[in-house]
Amino acid sequence: MFTALFSSVESGLIYAIMALGVYLSFRILDFPDLTVDGSFVTGAAVCAALIVNGVNPFIATLAALVAGFVAGCLTGILHTKGKINPLLSGILMMIALYSINLRIMGQSNVPLLQESTVFSVLLDGWNQLGIDAFIQSVFVSAGLEAFIPKTWSVLAAMCAIIVLIKLSLDYFLKTEIGIAIRAVGDNEKMISSFSANTDLLKIIGLGISNALVAFSGAFIAQFSGFSDIGMGIGMIIIGLASVIIGEALVGTKTIIRATLAVIIGAILYRIIIALALRADFLETGDMKMITAAIVIAALVVPQLLAKQKEKRKKLLRRKGDVHIA
Repeated sequence: MFTALFSSVESGLIYAIMALGVYLSFRILDFPDLTVDGSFVTGAAVCAALIVNGVNPFIATLAALVAGFVAGCLTGILHTKGKINPLLSGILMMIALYSINLRIMGQSNVPLLQESTVFSVLLDGWNQLGIDAFIQSVFVSAGLEAFIPKTWSVLAAMCAIIVLIKLSLDYFLKTEIGIAIRAVGDNEKMISSFSANTDLLKIIGLGISNALVAFSGAFIAQFSGFSDIGMGIGMIIIGLASVIIGEALVGTKTIIRATLAVIIGAILYRIIIALALRADFLETGDMKMITAAIVIAALVVPQLLAKQKEKRKKLLRRKGDVHIA
């Protein structure tokens, strides 16, 4: 159980990067961007293809981020310059990326188990510094030998990366360009009346959104040990589930709180999935169904609670009126 939960937190931190990208397009820009299912694989494909061909894994991961940015910008161009419906422009780009990703990988699956990745490099450095041995000695002295995780380096690295991304995104959304992007999502007509280039702002916003998604895909490929053409199916739902769960639990009063909510939501989502899959009547193939159920519950339950709260307020008002009469 501990191993499963530990792995869920690790993967949750990686998926949180993707969820932040989804948050940027869906919540900030108010743009239903389905490019996510394709750009996630693009990040994994670019990273895997470069690593297999001997490129440094850190450079390969950054290249994946750039590839995602380009994919997002193309979606923005289709919408703004091609005057294509936002939903349709995302679908068109997602379909195009399927063929592009196959071209990049050269096959449907690229294994990375025998290759050097960001995580393997960090693990080697972790061992050389003697940190792994120190952690093991602490667990042994506490009598917790069975709970010694083998991938503390992954958790530490992803914690540092997600904090850096969150702080950078918080800062960016408070800059002049960031505020303009938020204004486009809130009221495009208003911001255009101030002679702002809304088309450019949308393209930049979608580019950054898909850059984060592709960045997450690159880390997932290295974490899982492979890149697969079908690994992006349902990513948009996973991202939305993370956003909705986080917002329901943490709230969205400020940008700092909203981005924190997305990260917490992504981790909780992976934990829920891990616990659900431990049930005897559920299988790995049921994960998409579980995801759909989580999203439905996250959308419906808050509405039901709000209605009950409103009914209680009305009931209290009526009692107060009767008491006064």
